[in-house]
Amino acid sequence: MSVIGIDLGTTNSVTAAWTVDGPQLIPNALGRHLTPSIVGLDEDNAILVGEAARDRLVAFPERTISSFKRWMGSSRQVRLGRGSLFRPEELSALVLRSLKADAEAQLGEPISEAIISVPAYFNDIQRKATLDAARLAGLKVERLVNEPTAAALAYGLHSRREGLFLVFDLGGGTFDVSLLESFEGVMEVRATAGNTFLGGDDFTRALMDVIADRHRLGSATLPRSDAARLLRTAEQLKQALSSAQRAEYQLRVRGQLLEGEITRERFEDVSRPLFLRLRAPLERAIGDSGMKLREIDAIVLVGGATRMPMIRTMLARLFGQLPLVQIDPDTTVALGAAVQAGLKVRDQALEDIVMTDVCPFTLGTSVIETPRTRDAAQVMLPIIERNSAVPISRSQLLTTVDDDQTAITLRVYQGESRQPDHNVLIGELQIPIPAGPAGKEKIEVRFTYDINGALEVEVVALSTGARERRVFRNAANLSEAELDQRFAALSQIKVPPREQAPSRALLARAEALYEELLGEQREIVAMLMSRFAREINDPAIRDHDRIRTEFSAELDRIERTTFRLV
Repeated sequence: MSVIGIDLGTTNSVTAAWTVDGPQLIPNALGRHLTPSIVGLDEDNAILVGEAARDRLVAFPERTISSFKRWMGSSRQVRLGRGSLFRPEELSALVLRSLKADAEAQLGEPISEAIISVPAYFNDIQRKATLDAARLAGLKVERLVNEPTAAALAYGLHSRREGLFLVFDLGGGTFDVSLLESFEGVMEVRATAGNTFLGGDDFTRALMDVIADRHRLGSATLPRSDAARLLRTAEQLKQALSSAQRAEYQLRVRGQLLEGEITRERFEDVSRPLFLRLRAPLERAIGDSGMKLREIDAIVLVGGATRMPMIRTMLARLFGQLPLVQIDPDTTVALGAAVQAGLKVRDQALEDIVMTDVCPFTLGTSVIETPRTRDAAQVMLPIIERNSAVPISRSQLLTTVDDDQTAITLRVYQGESRQPDHNVLIGELQIPIPAGPAGKEKIEVRFTYDINGALEVEVVALSTGARERRVFRNAANLSEAELDQRFAALSQIKVPPREQAPSRALLARAEALYEELLGEQREIVAMLMSRFAREINDPAIRDHDRIRTEFSAELDRIERTTFRLV
């Protein structure tokens, strides 16, 4: 049975599989490799995923949701239309289900197992939420692979080049940077850093604010449909400015037609604060690795946002070399996840590849910094520091702080703050000790972290030999009962047959166009939609591909003659 690789992205998601010919991308029902990570409901309350949902984002913003990967691990819930509330895990599960169906259609067999990529800087809670999403989608995940690591696997297999690589991964909603060294078939991660709330979406919103300020719109008070229309225009402008020095826009907000022009220089100027946020993780990763800028042999770009010329120019100036662009930055991570799937089943073609990784966050426990003083405070004691090569095992001796203490509770944290409460609490364990004066009893605390993200914590009371041990794995955030309940609820949601996806996507696109137009052009689109729906549902007409092609060409013609974005 095949194991697939999935890049579950903020903006787009991609699936790939390891084959005898190497990693191969899997097309969706529309024949495309990128599936927008967008979920919506149609008029019949059936779930739409991908392009069909994306094209309804402007017309039906209350029934459509995007960028929910940024909420993974939080308790945030959203309501689609008047229906049920959805957690980020459930929305992600709907995307994963769609990708799973695509893989099954392409490979001709049931798929139950996947390697899923996550941002390297996802914390324990966010990683567990991703596993919950996979469970809800009917997928077993043996391993979560860090996105830059997956990208390095794909690039390393593609180029067979050795040296020190910097992977610059700027997706729609997250940013990661990793330094990896490739030598004689061994790919070793030296350091990683990132920001899970920084990505291409933030550059889009910077453009959105420029338009809103120029036309005095007050984007915070716009109706949701107008805000969605403004955001879509900003995204189109961002893409246009990647290949042109200036771009014109035209959109209708509050019944008024707004027009203008944005230059690449203006876009870069308003993006400067975001550039400063990009540099901090970059500098941290290089500093943690102990390497010098001149020692970096190549820069690998990952994520669609790296297509922005300003990003490539920044990197070229900083490192004195042009980034590598041999592999499509939108699909690199999925290809690498497929390579990881091949490593899992240990395909003979991959027997000469060894992959190592690092612990992305510091792991430690809370201790009393100055016992027996009025201002005694708890602080984080690092035991395994971030960017330590894994697998790794480290120990620390601790002593009691109170007289007649009969137990020690060890709280396990993940994060970089000196204040424990500012870090992520992974869990805790307790060990009994003999009562005695403060400082007499000692315990040895050992943290062992493996390549699959499992942390084993062992505590030994030195005077008695008593031992407590617990393994904190990438397990679920939700309880088994909650998972079962939500799985059952998702199973009851109406999902249109996969073969209907191309027609539904075209109709969603036409509906969005209809919302934008007025007068005669709107009537033309309405007529085209009615004719298309009639023909596609006519059992006597079997050439559905021809009907869809003709309908799409008509929509293209209307869009070209109506909207300017050059």
